[in-house]
Amino acid sequence: MAARLVEMLKQAGELPRHVAIIMDGNGRWARARKLPRTLGHHAGMKSVREVVEGCIEAGVEILTLFAFSKENWSRPKAEVSALMRLLDEYIAKETADLKRNGVRVRVMGDRTKLSKSALASVERVEAETSEGDKLQLGLCISYSAREELTRAARLIAADVEAGKLSVGEVDEQQIARRLYTHPWPDPDLLIRTSGEMRVSNFLLWQLAYTEIYVTELFWPDFSREELFKAISDYQNRDRRFGKVAV
Repeated sequence: MAARLVEMLKQAGELPRHVAIIMDGNGRWARARKLPRTLGHHAGMKSVREVVEGCIEAGVEILTLFAFSKENWSRPKAEVSALMRLLDEYIAKETADLKRNGVRVRVMGDRTKLSKSALASVERVEAETSEGDKLQLGLCISYSAREELTRAARLIAADVEAGKLSVGEVDEQQIARRLYTHPWPDPDLLIRTSGEMRVSNFLLWQLAYTEIYVTELFWPDFSREELFKAISDYQNRDRRFGKVAV
């Protein structure tokens, strides 16, 4: 079925170059099954593999996943520790396959709060997949879009103070160059699972003209077939970027 869907997508029209996903609903998936929240996060690892492989099959160039927000540090200590262990586990299990499949990983966010183990894992997966040319995979960990924009403003201010940049030269391009996602294009399609209708401090600058697709499915139930459905829906959108259709 998946192969047939991919062929239909490739014949249907323009594919999104960059897909971003807010992976939501792990805790509610677990609660519905009377399981600990941590098992919901663990179950979501399968869906990460599904969408990575699905993007490669469909020909998507860039996939950005919202894995752990900066606000998530305020969750119970046991859950945060479990999520950090899960990050280590994911990288340990998946790095070889990511490398073999031509996936290049970039981790985006504030690394200063990561444990030594998690930081070492992040640096290792980035180094070992640095030659990947099939899919660029962005993992947003300890990430906040407002913090990202604040960071960009500080970098610009520092360059102005140092005489490297004049105030008159500060424009949208200067800001975009200092975002974690540079030099990637902005996402064409944002997928959010679990039915929530908000962007949750994710890629606020980059999502200005992104098409949004919301599914009621919790993240552990999201499959590559669901990814292809979202892409098919995207292909039927009329993207005007604020202009009038002619």
